[in-house]
Amino acid sequence: MTNSEFERVTVRPMDEYNQKLVSYVHPPNWVNPQPADVYDLVVIGAGTAGLVVAAGAAGLDLGLKVALIEKHLMGGDCLNVGCVPSKTIIRSARVVGEIWNAQDLGVNIPQHNIDVDFSKVMGRMRRIRADISHNDSAERFSSLGVDVFLGSGRFASKNTVEVGEKTLRFKKAVIATGARSAQLSIPGIEKAGYLTNETVFSLIQRPEHLAVIGGGPIGCELAQAFRRLGSEVVLLHSGSHLLNKEDADAAEILQKVLISEGIRVVLNSKLEEVVTVTEGKRLYFSSNGHRDSVTVDEILVGAGRSPNVEGLNLKLVGVEYDNRQGVKVNDYLQTTNPKIYAAGDICMNWKFTHAADAAARIVIKNTLFSPFGFGRSKLSSLVMPWVTYTDPEIAHVGLYEHEAQKLGIEVTTIKIAFSSVDRAIADGEESGFLKIYHKKGSDEIIGATIVASHAGEMISVVTTAMVNKIGLSKLSSVIHPYPTQAEAIKKAADAYRRTLLTSNTKKILGFLTKLS
Repeated sequence: MTNSEFERVTVRPMDEYNQKLVSYVHPPNWVNPQPADVYDLVVIGAGTAGLVVAAGAAGLDLGLKVALIEKHLMGGDCLNVGCVPSKTIIRSARVVGEIWNAQDLGVNIPQHNIDVDFSKVMGRMRRIRADISHNDSAERFSSLGVDVFLGSGRFASKNTVEVGEKTLRFKKAVIATGARSAQLSIPGIEKAGYLTNETVFSLIQRPEHLAVIGGGPIGCELAQAFRRLGSEVVLLHSGSHLLNKEDADAAEILQKVLISEGIRVVLNSKLEEVVTVTEGKRLYFSSNGHRDSVTVDEILVGAGRSPNVEGLNLKLVGVEYDNRQGVKVNDYLQTTNPKIYAAGDICMNWKFTHAADAAARIVIKNTLFSPFGFGRSKLSSLVMPWVTYTDPEIAHVGLYEHEAQKLGIEVTTIKIAFSSVDRAIADGEESGFLKIYHKKGSDEIIGATIVASHAGEMISVVTTAMVNKIGLSKLSSVIHPYPTQAEAIKKAADAYRRTLLTSNTKKILGFLTKLS
């Protein structure tokens, strides 16, 4: 593989920030190393899962030979087209939301004169992404003792992977090639052109009119962000309410917020055709039996992910996979080839950076330590939180009430409205809530949902309790600073404690009190 092949990797626009990004995560002058005789671990894909596996294995100081292969940009979706860029522009958009609500807090700002410099917002995003990118760079991982190969990796035999003209022999291999935005089979959309999370962050001009397809987390986050940054937004969703998989009460709050902010939300929509017209891109759709259309400058597709299974020669090495679900793994993240494991979006329903990180740690343990008698770790043992980074945020961990019922677990739900939490009232953020689900007749927490401005920061308290088997009784004894919105968690724990005071218990306590 020649250096000229690397030079074709670009990120639009190729300004000073994206040049810096590329110099770290796919340097044009990179020379692939001479392969070792045999690698203890070869990792294909340098997104979150691949990076954590490679760094973790190399960092054990056991003299292991580790190779890491990446055909595009190291850092994967999270750094380049996911978490980092999206949360950076969401931060700018949140400032606009605060200005919109400033009058309610006694601060008068001429809202119709808000000047959002879209190019500056995107420039700030590119600068921050470039600064962070050194953590995922080829140079850094090479310094950790990892042999970094830039190029397309594919299995060539039961124990070899090819990268360009080089052949890497392995004892164990890990597939961590991730996923990409799913294509939609809408007539005319390919010809008209559309954005995905992989291209939207390359915009340098704000689309005046934007259609967002998909009312899941990505669609809702970016629809709200672009609306606050000045775009007229229509959000088209096939379901009966946004965030179908989320708690219905939580989704309802967000749906009302998006509508109140001027987003046109079209539910039960079926997209029929996209036509290029003089004014832009016209989408024809039906909703609840009525046919309609909307003309926009850009279309953003945020509906689903497809696993990157192509070009790996998986059949050659006996790794079963599905074009929709990805690589098939067992609970130990082992594929149908016992020498090959997988982690991250390529094989998991949890398509989050922190889930990929946690899965990578399981892979390290199961590939390197379990052969020597150490216990194997299971994916099913993870307690997984997640957050939709809208405003308000929606955070969840564990089971939902309906999921517990399907599993035959009787559940009691404690709901604390933020309208009863002093700090939320002071902040003017009373619309959200905390729900904690616990086993009926027990203080064992099996799940929680939080809707709040910073729900993502609060959910870790509940997650910590669940991981460490801390029930509501002990959680009630934790002192929370007053006033904080996280005090809602203590209120929920206190509410559980009060249920322990049965009528007989109250009579006994009343009698003992009189005696004292």
